[in-house]
Amino acid sequence: MPSWPVQDAKARFSELLDTCLADGPQVVTRRGAETAVLVPMAEWRRLQQAARPGLKALLLGPGPRGPLPLPTRGRAQRRTPPDLG
Repeated sequence: MPSWPVQDAKARFSELLDTCLADGPQVVTRRGAETAVLVPMAEWRRLQQAARPGLKALLLGPGPRGPLPLPTRGRAQRRTPPDLG
C-alpha cells in the first residue's frame, strides 16, 4: 500500500484522494509511523458490513442462552414527604 507523509497528504490532498479512488487505500504516515488510511467509500462500507454480525449469526452463535441476570428490585427506601400544610 503506498504511503504519504502527513505534510504531503495535507499539501496534495486532491491528488491523494484521486489516487485513493483510482488505486485503492492509501496510508498516511506521521514521523515515519503509519497513522491513518484513506479508503474509498465503497470499501469502507464493505468493511463495516463485514465487521458487524447479522441477526441470524447472533441468534445461532455460541452466545449465552439462559436467564438474564436481573438486579433485585424493591429494596429502595422511601422518605415520607414533609407536611406542607
